[in-house]
Amino acid sequence: MKLTAVYHGGTRYDIVSGRHRIITDQAVEDGGQDAGMGPVELFVGSVASCVAYFVGQFCGRHGIPRDSLSVDAEWVMAEGPHRVGRIDIGIHLPHRITTEMKERLLRVARGCTVHQSLTVVPTVAITLNPHSHAGNQSSEK
Repeated sequence: MKLTAVYHGGTRYDIVSGRHRIITDQAVEDGGQDAGMGPVELFVGSVASCVAYFVGQFCGRHGIPRDSLSVDAEWVMAEGPHRVGRIDIGIHLPHRITTEMKERLLRVARGCTVHQSLTVVPTVAITLNPHSHAGNQSSEK
């Protein structure tokens, strides 16, 4: 699987994956044009949307209406290093469910792929020019 973040001037980068595009930018007070969510908002939003998808699928399988289902995410930054230090996810169902169903739903929500990717930390390898083009290769080492 692959996606690409492409520079579009200022602090804007478009993330392209297949036929999908997401605009990321910084807030005006951080030197951007606020043309899209910032990377941290997108990161937290991916957790929220993954939880929402898993909960929605659970509701669908169990005959629980998904109309008005929403998931809120709030986060707090941490330092040393600068990062998202905490994410609080709130699931809002418009209908009451039993205690047993609530426990099952929360277990499913915690199993969402993005949440699991944070719980079991992935390896992130960052390289410079990983696939050099023939004309750009240098003989310097």
